[in-house]
Amino acid sequence: MLKNLLALIIFLLGINEVKSQENQSIQLGSKHSFHSEILEEKREYWVSFPESYSDEESNYKKYPILIVLDRSSFFHAISSTVNYMGRIGRVPEMIVVGIQNVSRTRDFTPDKIVTARENDFGGGDDFLDFLEKELIPKLDQEYKTAPYRILFGHSLGGLLATHAYMKENTIFNSFLAIDPSFGSWDAPTMDKKLEAVTPNSFDRYLYLATANWGKRNIRNRDRHVRLYEALNSKVAGEFPATLEYFENEDHSSVPIPAFHHGLSSIFEGYGISYRDVESLDQLTEHFEEISQRLSWSFDPPENLVNRIGYSKLQSRVEEEKSKALAFFLLNTENYPGSYNAFDSLGEAYEELGNVALAIENYEKSLRLNPNNEHARMRIESLKKNQ
Repeated sequence: MLKNLLALIIFLLGINEVKSQENQSIQLGSKHSFHSEILEEKREYWVSFPESYSDEESNYKKYPILIVLDRSSFFHAISSTVNYMGRIGRVPEMIVVGIQNVSRTRDFTPDKIVTARENDFGGGDDFLDFLEKELIPKLDQEYKTAPYRILFGHSLGGLLATHAYMKENTIFNSFLAIDPSFGSWDAPTMDKKLEAVTPNSFDRYLYLATANWGKRNIRNRDRHVRLYEALNSKVAGEFPATLEYFENEDHSSVPIPAFHHGLSSIFEGYGISYRDVESLDQLTEHFEEISQRLSWSFDPPENLVNRIGYSKLQSRVEEEKSKALAFFLLNTENYPGSYNAFDSLGEAYEELGNVALAIENYEKSLRLNPNNEHARMRIESLKKNQ
């Protein structure tokens, strides 16, 4: 599975080179910048949108935000991976935002450290303020965002992601801390930070990845395990977190495989197959469990529910056909701005012999999308035969 994923990423990145040779171009993202009052400097970021974002018929959709630190290293690979995983329904479709570095040692370190040489450590909280009070509000204003935010960081970026997770207040909901550099957190420092952790942190999801450091491996792993176990001991119930060790990856190779594992861990169960859903209650309970684990309400994906509905509608077993209607109705409740949800509901009513409700829902679909020729033709046909 991992080899296939990496092959796909390489293929996606390679497309750009082929297209440029043909004097064409494809876009993986757009470049933006603005002046940060908090950091007192110009900051640059890139944005990648899911395929459905520019579709006029999907205007009702809102998308979680994934913030990627170290844009130059990870933006292309991660945005390609997210778009693919969203397209096949393994995770929600997302807007990916990559932040260009100015000074990693300043922005990604939460603590000031005295060293023999002068340094700029300790600007982590200012950088988080920039993300939370300037950048994300700007993204919310300009794009179709949902208020579910994920922070990805590797190495020092993983240190910052862990620090943000442990803060009492943050607007981030999940954190991917990939082989975080805890070198500046000795035992007394880590203990002090752990003592300050409040129950608010446990309403968030944390994914910690550890790479194999060879001869220095024990020290690196011990720091990560120590933090994870200490946090786990402070939780009354189940700890919404995962710690994963990558024996065959070192510090520089671990980010992309760990990102895939981490995102899959956050949204475990989100990509349930339509074949595994027997009833509406089962589907509803399944996504209620996901929502409870992530402390955020995630409705069953529209495409998944639609596919379940049609699989039952096309069944030769009458009892199964009668179950289809509930799934199509669920989609119109969860996605009232979707013309396709009402078009499918109209088709279900038509198949089940309720012409009046079929016409009513086709008309709702047509109001949402005047270009929906299927609904227009079905309305004309049904009215003609009444």
